[in-house]
Amino acid sequence: MYTKNGRLLQVHGNRVYSRSGNVVGQISGNKVFGQDGRYVGTIDGDRLVYRSTDSAAIGGCFAATCACGSAMANACGSAMWGDEPNIPD
Repeated sequence: MYTKNGRLLQVHGNRVYSRSGNVVGQISGNKVFGQDGRYVGTIDGDRLVYRSTDSAAIGGCFAATCACGSAMANACGSAMWGDEPNIPD
């Protein structure tokens, strides 16, 4: 999975991690929620994109450990509707 602008994200089960292995959030339906239950982004195909119309959604809190980093390359950006999610790497 990638962000709208092509940053690599790792998916293990229903958890999403940044390229460096830090927890981004947990998948619930087609949305990803952070550890505090706040909306991170919406999954559209193989991309995670922030959409203000979905940002009022709230998920459950969870605890997770980090994953190993990845050496895979980023992808090209996408012209889809929405913004780049705020994900620290």
